[in-house]
Amino acid sequence: MQELWKLLTSPRHLIVFEAAARHLSFTRAAAELNVQQPAVSAAIKQMEESLGVILFHRSHRKVVLTKAGERLFADVSIGLDHILSSARGIWQRGQNDHVTLSVSTAFAYYWMVPQLEALHTAHPDVDLRLQTSDREPDIDAEGISLAIRRGNGSWPGVHAALIAPEVIYPIASPQVMAAAVNLKTVPNLLHERLIHLEEPVRERPTWGQWFSHFGITEREPKAGLRLNDYALVLQAAMAGEGVAFGWKHVTQGLIAKGLLAAREDWSWETGKGFYLVWSKTTPLIPQAERVRDWMIGTARDWQ
Repeated sequence: MQELWKLLTSPRHLIVFEAAARHLSFTRAAAELNVQQPAVSAAIKQMEESLGVILFHRSHRKVVLTKAGERLFADVSIGLDHILSSARGIWQRGQNDHVTLSVSTAFAYYWMVPQLEALHTAHPDVDLRLQTSDREPDIDAEGISLAIRRGNGSWPGVHAALIAPEVIYPIASPQVMAAAVNLKTVPNLLHERLIHLEEPVRERPTWGQWFSHFGITEREPKAGLRLNDYALVLQAAMAGEGVAFGWKHVTQGLIAKGLLAAREDWSWETGKGFYLVWSKTTPLIPQAERVRDWMIGTARDWQ
């Protein structure tokens, strides 16, 4: 950092340079930064003297980056974007006392929402905001307090606590399950109408992998209804459209209510799990810590 200080003379010059290079105008850079144009010219001149290179070709009406200027702008713009994202996230968390929880639609509907009353009873002062997403968000860049991820529990930049091991079994409406009189062995499930989950971004197991776990690889699973969101899969299963994957932690409440039936004896424990994650670099506000601890404790009670 001492060498960087000597080369640039002031961190402020980086911000001035980035604005001037982005606009290719000292005048527009000055207007954006709310300073006078001579101040921008002076800052760029000091950088050029410190670095020993010319960063801009100057003419009467415009300025153009030199090769050295282009190289510096490419790196400076990326670095300042990262700093801005981090500063914005920290500022937002400092300004707001709400807790953002990013989850899939199905997890929100069938795991979180049924337990909100218990959360509000335990922590009435917490302002929890559920955010559903079809991808795994960057919690630091997007200012998210907590999120649920599927995987092995190891991701760079985040802490992780197991909410539920991944256990999958076939589910269907009670009527469909009762009508499937030939479900005495796993291979017979190949003859049933299957509902397939095909999420566009997140990696999810397939029926082919489920059958392969039980040693059935010689036949492809039967084609059927294909949906891109697990909440829709569950709705279709409850409506009698066929047999679907049942993630235990999401479906056990629906099974207990009689809305779904399951073949829990055909469970596949994949070795992965669903984890609550939070940033290693941005401290949680106290309200988010309480939600985190409550979710981890509740998950232990469910398992």
